[in-house]
Amino acid sequence: MEISAAGRLEVRITAADVGKRVSVRSLIEHGPSGEKFTDTVGVLTSWDNGVLRITRKSGERVRVAESALVAGKVVPAAPARRRGPAASSEELARVAARGWRPVESERLGAWELRAAAGFTRRANSVLPLGDPGLPLEDALTAVRRWYAARGLPAYMQTATGAEGTQELLCAELEKRGWVREVTAELWTGALAPVADLGDGSSGVLLSRDADEAWLARYQRKGVSEVALRVLGAGSPGDPVPGEPSVWFATVPGAPGAAAPAAIGRCVVDGRWAGFAAVEVDPARRREGLATAVMAALAVRALEEGASAAWLQVETDNEGARVLYDRLGFAPHHAYHHYRAPEGTASEGSAPDSSVPAGDGAP
Repeated sequence: MEISAAGRLEVRITAADVGKRVSVRSLIEHGPSGEKFTDTVGVLTSWDNGVLRITRKSGERVRVAESALVAGKVVPAAPARRRGPAASSEELARVAARGWRPVESERLGAWELRAAAGFTRRANSVLPLGDPGLPLEDALTAVRRWYAARGLPAYMQTATGAEGTQELLCAELEKRGWVREVTAELWTGALAPVADLGDGSSGVLLSRDADEAWLARYQRKGVSEVALRVLGAGSPGDPVPGEPSVWFATVPGAPGAAAPAAIGRCVVDGRWAGFAAVEVDPARRREGLATAVMAALAVRALEEGASAAWLQVETDNEGARVLYDRLGFAPHHAYHHYRAPEGTASEGSAPDSSVPAGDGAP
């Protein structure tokens, strides 16, 4: 907290500091064990009508009454993470988008509007990296029209919790009635330690394509041609030079089994290898199959020149989070999917509520 020369705590932030990272201390009426103060560190996203709203790194929004402020100051950006490859949230967002390509996309300034017939929110949401070239209200109207014309709800994917993320945009969306439906995290880690966990005896098979056996274990049922294009990152089979390289891993099940024992997917793009769709037969869990799948994919990614790894995991998937922590991954930032409020598509066909925006996965 900021302390004056006289030894008093001081409030050294104003509404002009919206968008900056701040640390504030405020009074609390009924604190535990008689505590009188609480401290909050995060991005100051608004200061209106005597109320401050601060977004913590976790994405949690804290409301602080101006009258309760005891001290406050602008603070430097969060220190670098203690493990994992260095990267900006924007770099990771672009790499993740290249690894999960929509079937259709269109630019709105620096925003990318993405659609894939409703298969996952990631492929059916706006990636707003930069200036849309329009005032925000006009840009959001254009977004709603674009998705309404395709019979899809309008979603916006925004990042939070790291330097250069989009807390201010999140706050503006919430102010306009957009609803946060899903929160997930993007984790990063070194690739070589994952590869070192493989012993070559797990029987993991690698392929360029998701065959019928692989799809039989994939939890998203009714996979369409559109979904296969997304899974293949836009170019199934051998990659085009300069494009991401996609690999599918399979651990065969017992003879006569309806589906493999485990599967996984990896996209190699420059120095990055992205893992997804790591799934294990519930009857075969705790046998190390998920680790074996990721190790085999990591070995192939190293051979193709990657050195760093990323993956996305929902905040309530505790089993996956324990596994990824054990493999050396750590959270880099969180991201949210905001859905436009109902009845806001002013042009084009009305959104068809029968078309899913995804299957519960980000």
